Amino acid sequence: MIRYLYGIAALFLLLLQGCGEPPKLKGESAMIVLKTPVMRYADMGFVYEGPSEIKAEIYGSGQALFTLRITPQSVCTSRFACLDRKRFNAQMLSRYYPEDTIERIFRAKPVFNGKNVVKKRNGFTQKLFAPGKYNIEYSVLNNETVFRDTINKIVIKIKRMRG
Repeated sequence: MIRYLYGIAALFLLLLQGCGEPPKLKGESAMIVLKTPVMRYADMGFVYEGPSEIKAEIYGSGQALFTLRITPQSVCTSRFACLDRKRFNAQMLSRYYPEDTIERIFRAKPVFNGKNVVKKRNGFTQKLFAPGKYNIEYSVLNNETVFRDTINKIVIKIKRMRG
């Protein structure tokens, strides 16, 4: 009898958890540029941030052109299948990047474990170079994030429109 009651209580708690509101994502409008050898998008959109998820949408003529969803396990796009982070880097960016690179760019945080960070009054810059692997200039200043890798031909810019 006690097992039966525990089972019903556990089922009830499980059902209550499912009725809870999903975590809210905080959104901001932004000018987003994504240029890699595999994808090219540049237009106004939105960046939504939550504690464990980031979603970016790029619009053109009022239509969603591209959606990027970053979770702790994977990166999903509206044009390509969901990929684990390592595979996303290998196919879309560079296999030499740490797995959290795209997330850190969209969160405006230092990449490569903060290597070569130079703090500024209004943000920071990083220069990272590994011969034949990457040549990165990355800055987060004011409301603008610019990630440029000349070896891998990657440009990611996010200009947040804060009021």
